[in-house]
Amino acid sequence: METMNNNNGDNSEMKLLANRLDIHRFSEVPKYYVQPAESRADKVMMVKNDSIPIINLGGHDRAHIINQILKASQEYGLFQVINHGVSKKLMDETMNVFKEFHGMPAEEKKIQCSKDPDGKFKVYTSTNYFPNKTRKDGQVECWKDTFLHPCPTSAENMNYWPDKPHKYREIVGEYTRELHALAHKILEMLGEGLGVAPKYIYNKMGETPTIVAQHYPACPDPSVTLGIPKHRDPSLVTILLQEEQVQGLHLEKDGQWIAVDPIPNVFVVNIGFILQLMTNGKVVGGIHRAVTNSKTARTSVVYLIYPSPKAIIKPAEEFVNEKTPTLGKFMNFEDFHAYYVKNGMKTEEEYFKIKP
Repeated sequence: METMNNNNGDNSEMKLLANRLDIHRFSEVPKYYVQPAESRADKVMMVKNDSIPIINLGGHDRAHIINQILKASQEYGLFQVINHGVSKKLMDETMNVFKEFHGMPAEEKKIQCSKDPDGKFKVYTSTNYFPNKTRKDGQVECWKDTFLHPCPTSAENMNYWPDKPHKYREIVGEYTRELHALAHKILEMLGEGLGVAPKYIYNKMGETPTIVAQHYPACPDPSVTLGIPKHRDPSLVTILLQEEQVQGLHLEKDGQWIAVDPIPNVFVVNIGFILQLMTNGKVVGGIHRAVTNSKTARTSVVYLIYPSPKAIIKPAEEFVNEKTPTLGKFMNFEDFHAYYVKNGMKTEEEYFKIKP
C-alpha cells in the first residue's frame, strides 16, 4: 500500500477510505487531503452539460456516426454513446459487483488482490498518478480508493482474478469482452474519419486492457478535496461506466468545467493522451477530473485500452508536415507510461512541450 505524508513527519500505511470506521466522525477534512486553493472544484465556473455529444452507435448512417465521433474527439475529447450493444443488465451487474467489492473488509480485498505473482492486481487509496505539492511541499492525497487489474483479451490467468464477490469472474469477464469489442468499433470508425487505414489505430490496441473501479466515499467538505485532479488518461481510449444518479465527473473545455451527469445505459468515451500523440493532435485527449460530495459514496468503472508495451508512440505520416510537425518524441508505450506515472500532466509540458 502507498504511504502518505501527513505533514507531521508520520509516514504510515494509508487505510482504505471505505474501511475507515472514523470517516463519518470527521468534522473537517484531514489536512493531507486539502487541495491547493487554485485546484479546488469551487474555484472555477461551471457551465451546463447539455452540449456534451451523445452519439447513437445503433444508427444506420455510418458516415454520420463517424463524423459525429470525429467532431466530438476534436472539440471535446469526450463523448457519450447510446445503443452501444452492451445490455443494461450486464452494466448494472458490473456496477453492483464493484460496489460490493469496495464494501468488503479491507483484509479480504487485499487477499483477493494477492493471487497474481506479478503483483498487477492492486487495491489502494489516494493515487500514484498525479503528484501535486502543497505550499509546504507535502503530498496532497485524493479522496478515493482504487481497485485495478489487467483483463487480457485471451482470458488467461483468470484464476488470479478475485473469486469474491460472488460471480465476479463471470460478470467482469463478460463485461470486459463486451467493452473490448466496443472500443474496437469506436477506434475503427475514428480511424476512418481521420482518413487513415482502418487498422492503423485499432491495431495499436494492446492485448491487456485494464479495468479500474474507483470508489469515492462521502466527504465532509467537498469544497477542499478532489477525487482525482485534472488530467488526461494515458490511454488510447477509455470507456467509463458511471453510477446512476451520483454526479462526480467534470470535463474541461475552453477553460471552463462541464459536469458530465450520469445517464442510464450510457457509456462515456474519453479520448486518451496516447491517441492525441498518435494523431499529432488531430484529436485531443479529454481533460477531466473527479469531484466528491458530502451525501453519498460514488463508484465508477473505468476500462482503459493501452497500446502494447513495446509499441512505438508516433503519429502516422499522414498527420505530419511542415505546418504540423511531430508532437513530442518517439518512445515505446512502456517508457511513456513510466514517465507519466511519475510526472502526471507535467509530462505534456516538460516532455512533449504541449500546453495543457
